[in-house]
Amino acid sequence: MATDIEKAPEALQQLVAEVDTGGRKPTGVTAGIIFSVALIWALFQYWYASPLPFALGFGILNDTEARAIHLGFALFLAFLAWPALRSSPRDHVPVLDWVLALLAAFAGAYIMLFYAQIATRPGQPTTMDVVVASAGMVLLLEATRRAVGWPMAALAVVFVAYSMLGPWLPDVLSHRGASLNRLVSHMWLTTEGVYGIALGVSAGTIFVYVLFGALLDRAGGGNYMMQVSFAALGHLRGGPAKVAVVSSALNGMISGSSVSNVVSGGIFTIPLMKKAGYGGVKAGAIETMSSVDGQIMPPVMGAAAFLMVEYVGIPYSDIVRHAFLPAILSYLGLFYIVHLEALKMGMQPIIRREPKPLRDRVLRNAFGISGSIIVIGSLYYLFEGMKAMLGGAAPYVIVLAVMALYGVCLHQAARSPDLAQDIDIDHPKALATWPTVRAGLHFLIPIGTLIWCLMVEEMSPALAAFWAATILVVLMLSQRPLIDWLRRTRTPDAWHEGWRSVVDGFHDGSRNMIGIGVATATAGIIVGGITLTGLGLRMTEFVEFVSQGNVIVMLLFIAFSCLVLGLGVPTTANYVLVATLMAPVVVDLGAQSGLVIPLIAVHLFVFYYGIMGDITPPVGLATFAAAAISGEDAIETGIQGAIYALRTVILPFIWIFNPQLLLIDVGGAFSFFCIVSASILATLLFAAVTMHWFRIRNRWWETAALLVAVILLFRPDFFMDQLAPEYRDAKPTEVFEIARNVDSGGRVVMVTRGTTLEGREIVKTVAVQLGDKGPEGRKRLADAGLQLVPLGDTLQIGQAKFGSRAAKAGVEQGWDVTAIKVPTDRPTAHWFYLPALLLALLVWWSQGRRIRRGSDPLPPAAAASSL
Repeated sequence: MATDIEKAPEALQQLVAEVDTGGRKPTGVTAGIIFSVALIWALFQYWYASPLPFALGFGILNDTEARAIHLGFALFLAFLAWPALRSSPRDHVPVLDWVLALLAAFAGAYIMLFYAQIATRPGQPTTMDVVVASAGMVLLLEATRRAVGWPMAALAVVFVAYSMLGPWLPDVLSHRGASLNRLVSHMWLTTEGVYGIALGVSAGTIFVYVLFGALLDRAGGGNYMMQVSFAALGHLRGGPAKVAVVSSALNGMISGSSVSNVVSGGIFTIPLMKKAGYGGVKAGAIETMSSVDGQIMPPVMGAAAFLMVEYVGIPYSDIVRHAFLPAILSYLGLFYIVHLEALKMGMQPIIRREPKPLRDRVLRNAFGISGSIIVIGSLYYLFEGMKAMLGGAAPYVIVLAVMALYGVCLHQAARSPDLAQDIDIDHPKALATWPTVRAGLHFLIPIGTLIWCLMVEEMSPALAAFWAATILVVLMLSQRPLIDWLRRTRTPDAWHEGWRSVVDGFHDGSRNMIGIGVATATAGIIVGGITLTGLGLRMTEFVEFVSQGNVIVMLLFIAFSCLVLGLGVPTTANYVLVATLMAPVVVDLGAQSGLVIPLIAVHLFVFYYGIMGDITPPVGLATFAAAAISGEDAIETGIQGAIYALRTVILPFIWIFNPQLLLIDVGGAFSFFCIVSASILATLLFAAVTMHWFRIRNRWWETAALLVAVILLFRPDFFMDQLAPEYRDAKPTEVFEIARNVDSGGRVVMVTRGTTLEGREIVKTVAVQLGDKGPEGRKRLADAGLQLVPLGDTLQIGQAKFGSRAAKAGVEQGWDVTAIKVPTDRPTAHWFYLPALLLALLVWWSQGRRIRRGSDPLPPAAAASSL
């Protein structure tokens, strides 16, 4: 089946190829070689993610070997798929690029090919090692320039130069410097540089998720999400914009590229938005923001979620839980913005359905939603019951149950019309929602498998994606023949088309991974430069000097720095950069200011601002893609997108000071309900503030009242802090008893004091996240990597194990613990939601009164909607 990208005009396909898969399109034998190598790479990664190597005792690789093979494939394909210059040929591969591809592949796989020999001489590279490593770094930088872009390649060159020129730099930046031997050994022959965490996550996890997304697109899943969105929302006022928001959210769950998201959805939604009355600039901005926000949508989050597991040190399921509410808020805010835009401009629906009584619509939707919830709940308890009752036989019975579920879904699909392969832009027609949903219910099975394996079974992300991809392959092979059998019809070559789709999906997965593999390897050069030179400590000192101890100034500077670092850099590599360079700065300086910032909040903060580079002029790649479709100026589109992005931009600042937005320290079910409801209302009100429109155009005092309500809803803790403190100080020696009583996943907050390497005495407030609740507080602290040594009435930090949650939270070995922060019994801050609700109701009533009086002129559609 054709992908959504393949339905786009040739120029847009070329634009996506230049960014994601390679702009060269050779023919003949060369095309066959590239296709075959890409397919072999995908099969290797599929094998590596599976349990088969361990089950069969064959093909078992350690992490370093797998990373080397991964990089070798990526570099080889990068030189074949991307031309060197704009003027370079696109229809064939020059001889020089063949030579560079082979040399790069050898250099990338060198550490695997000579693994045993290199392991016997650590830190003592031979002449051969130095030559291969030096050539490998040069070839990697060239591959990065081609496949990722000059910004990231230039940044890596700067870090290489910084590593070698340390003694000749100004005092504030100077360091001992590194010789060529030491530099290339650190970068290419160890796991501190190119073959570090980022490349490891790319090889071990990201690839199989990109493969899953490519297979789902080939199967028709992307088209299904678009058709369902159009059926549910296309007939509404501003429907095309709402379709763009919802379909991008659904595609963003499994996609890792904002540019391909823009093109795959934008070729339909942008022309329809222009037809609806949004105009080209706003249509492009809406599609851009919808697609960029897909990078923050769990479970994939542009593949950054898997890196966060390594950098933050918490389970993947916790990453998804913390990131979910902000992502939903961002999409709800954008959905409400496009609705307000439609009201302001008096739009009418571009397609109309036959009107049905309100009672029928409410009952139909209620039955559909409640039925879906009942089915999901029943499946959950059925599978859990099987596991409890059947023991070791449960997996086999669950597989049979999933096959039966697949049969039911295909039966529903067979009774429904086939989904259209695209949307008629010139003459769009309304689609019935539930028949459209039923036509592709089977696409939800592999997605459900992925979520079940991740969140319920708590498998590793790679293994969960392997099982989901395996089920998806079975679906791709069998869906058309089985639907034909149920309909008593026959589609020519149905089985052959299924195999073709699977093979093409594996090929697409590899092509989409070339840039990511190269980018994560280059990010390793930057990370290696930081670890080799100690730049991280200097960055902390520099930001502290700029901010002068002011937390808000510090966060603004960090946000701006992340935005700049993210310009023209893919999401995955972007996160590696900001997580390595900027996240420790926020942790350290926040702790010195007495601010208790959870580590996941810091990493999500830098991640959000890093991906904003995709919409920021003049480099925002997603903006240029949207502008190419709309035919408008890319800079104007980017500026409009930045205005729409305000509702996303404020969220990281809110959760830094109020971590409950990340569902941290939420409490019981009622508290959870209050926080979620208040956050949703605050997001909608803030959208109304930025649009200067609620029911009608806001007066200045109404905007001010709504803004106060937003602050009360997002930061009720700030106002409660003025009345009663959040924490009281306990004696350090009580820490073990306090740790024993902390809930699972809770935190112990400590005030520590010590001396830095420069001789400065510093006081830091740190929060160490604990694991499951247990009978001994000392063991819970030790499991978090923290060992405390009692010294009379005080405590000293005996050890903060490297890479542990304690070390990542900023705990310093040898420092003293001066106090333990214990939550007080103050009233809940949720009381401040009440005045916020009153303010919102006051504005609602005031504007309704003006509407009834007719004192404010309104577009006809807006007036009808507001009554």
